[in-house]
This record gives sequence, C-alpha cells and structure tokens, in this order.
Amino acid sequence: MILKINPGNKLIGEVSLPGDKSISIRFALFALLAQGESRAKNFLTSGITKTILKALSDIEIEWQLENDNLLVVGKGIDGIHAPRKPIYCGNSATALRLLAGVFAAAGIQAILDGSPSLRQRPMQRIIEPLQALGVEINLSKDGLLPIFLVARQPRKYLNSTDIRLEVASAQVKTCVLIASLACSGEVTIQEPSQSRDHSERMLKQMGVIINRINDDNYSSIRINPIGKTPLTPLVINIPGDFSAAAFFIVAGLITPESKILIRNVGLNPTRIGLLSALREMGAKISVINYNEQATEPFGDLLVFFSQLHGINISGNRVVQMIDEFPIIGIAAAYAKGITTVVEAEELRYKESDRISVLCKTLRELGVQVQEKRDGFTINGNGKLKGGITIDPEVDHRNAMAFAIAGLAAESPIEIKNPEIIDESFPDFLLTLKSLGADIVLCN
Repeated sequence: MILKINPGNKLIGEVSLPGDKSISIRFALFALLAQGESRAKNFLTSGITKTILKALSDIEIEWQLENDNLLVVGKGIDGIHAPRKPIYCGNSATALRLLAGVFAAAGIQAILDGSPSLRQRPMQRIIEPLQALGVEINLSKDGLLPIFLVARQPRKYLNSTDIRLEVASAQVKTCVLIASLACSGEVTIQEPSQSRDHSERMLKQMGVIINRINDDNYSSIRINPIGKTPLTPLVINIPGDFSAAAFFIVAGLITPESKILIRNVGLNPTRIGLLSALREMGAKISVINYNEQATEPFGDLLVFFSQLHGINISGNRVVQMIDEFPIIGIAAAYAKGITTVVEAEELRYKESDRISVLCKTLRELGVQVQEKRDGFTINGNGKLKGGITIDPEVDHRNAMAFAIAGLAAESPIEIKNPEIIDESFPDFLLTLKSLGADIVLCN
C-alpha cells in the first residue's frame, strides 16, 4: 500500500487524541501488579498495546476493553503465573523491557522474544541492571533476543543495591523500578539526566515510596520495596499522547494559513522538550485550559502557522523529546537557517536508525543535511521539493513525520507501507484528513 500526500490545503479544526501510549502501556502492566480491579479511560488501542494485552492473557490476567475503557483484574506480584510459551513483543522495545521487569519481580520463568528488528536492538541495557539485582537471565549466543528469565526460589527477595544507567531511558528505568518492588531493601537508580517520569507518578499513586535525591552528576531516585504489602489498584483518565500531538503541532506550524486546536494533551514536564524547542524556533503555540488529574498535567494546545528559524538542540532537552526527532527534523527543514542536534545517538537504536533515515530522506527532498554519529545538522530553506516515494523503514514515527512533510511540499510525496502507523496511532490519517489534508491511500 502507498500513502500519497498532495500539498496545498490549509489545516483548520480541532483534534482529539488517543490516550498516551507510554501511560497506556504502564497502566496495563502496573495494574496486573496491583491486587484487585484497576480502570483506565481513554486507553490507547494500537499495535503495541494489543501486544501488551495479549501478554496479560498469556499469564492468565483477566482484562476487559470496551471502547477506550480498560479494566484489569490484578493478582499482585505473587499471583502472576509463568507463561506457557514465549511472550512475543513484536517490534516494541517498551513492551519487552517492561515485561522483563514484571517477570523479574515475580520471579517466574519466562521467555521474551520479538520481531527481526527487535532482535537487533541492544539488550544489555536491561540485562546488566537486572543481573545486578540478582535476576538470573540467559541470552542467545549472540547476546540478543530471545531473553530467558530463570525462575527463582519462592519468597526469595532480589538484592538491594545502587543501579547506575549509562543512558537516560524511561523504559530501562521502569524495568528496574518494577523489579525493585521485589528487593530486600532500598534501591537507588541513577541516570545521566532525568527521563520521563510517568512510572514514578503512577507507582506513587499505587502506594510505592519513591523519592528523588540530590546528586550533582546524576538524576537519581530511591525506591522502597513493598515487601508483602499489596499495591493499590489504579483509576485514571489517560491524557492525549503528546508524541501524537507533535505531528499535528508541526503540521499546523508549516502549512500556510493553518490553525489547529489540539484537545486534552498530556503536558508532563519531562516529556515536552519539543514544545520548548519549537517555541524557541518561533512557533506560535498557546497552552489553554491547563489542569492536572491523577498526577499527570494536561491541557489544550492552540497552534498557528509560523515562520520558524533554526536552533541548537542538546543535553537534557534531547531526553525530553527523544520520540519527537523525526518530526522536529521536518520542522527544521521548513525553518530558515541551521538546526543542529547533538548528544542524540540513542536515535540510532529505535525502531529504525532514525538519524540515518531522516538525513537520507531530507537530502532526497532537497535539503542540505550533515549526518553525525550523535545527531545531525539541517540547513533549512523553508521548503521541500517533494516528488519522491519514501520508505519509512518499518518505523511508525518516520511514516507519520514524512506524511506531515508532504503537506507543504512543492509536489506530492508518497510513503510506502503506511499501515505501520497503526503501531501507535490507528486514526492518524483520518484525523489528518478531518483537518483538510488531501491524502489518498493506493494499492
């Protein structure tokens, strides 16, 4: 299948987003650790969350999904059954890393596997901290997937220790946080800078004691184990996904005469580096109706077409917008001047090598780009030529970003395999079309 984006139409209207992917995944997995019924509204139904729900069924956890309302009946950490077959995580490193933490905490035998793409991604990031906690893990001979978690003696606690992560990663941090629930004492987790904190907020709501501690060189948190104390079930209303909002934010900014109102967007401060970056680039974006519910802030975003200029992006801002670099690359291409990104080598280890794919595609679209090991430099001239067919490399965020790129190009852009978008945002194309975009799916 091919997606064709015809440029020229302004975008006007309102957008309501699906539930935040990161929060939806965490809700489903944290709910199984609680004792009793947990409920979430605006739960995201997509490829990755379907993978998580299937995993719940594989370990005999009851759940019920009606529209976007999810009920999960948790059995507590000690009530989790070992899966009878390998758990398949598809293309999702998030699913794999968080499930590894769950099985490590439960002390059960499990095998985790995934797609050919996931089988190429580094696993030592979770293997080493889990082994430091005392989890016995076996890998295939090449050190990649599948992962074999070995059952441990019932009621045997994991080690209380300090864990220092080499890369700031919310997924790896959450894996360690979950496993730490079964430790004999406090666990301190250090990372080079603060990654998104959805997990800490949610676990605190469930009764877990987590404190941020002062550390000049690292972002550090300390978690107290729960022992035999059951976790409190969750009741939450999941805000709209900021990473999904990012595509419509940039769509409104680069498409002349556009005005878009995006409703109920999650505005967690550890997550919205893109917002500050775009404002520094000259974006006209207003936050209205700001509120907070169940520890997560949210609000509406009003976006207007804007003349953008280049900026420098590095440091902690990279961590706070790690999922948004495909789309910030599009904004930088439509901006005037140079945008430089450094300290972002983590982008090479996503569903695709996002640095390489972005740079290659922008060059084909007529943009001057310099690729670096840990980032890129884009010399934006305010336009893209279009007229090409793009391969998103089986990466949902690439596919959506390049679709947005076509909205203001000089000629149509085509994208191969757009069905990959369903991995995180099944209604993306319908939503874009509702704003006035001229897009066509062809066989």
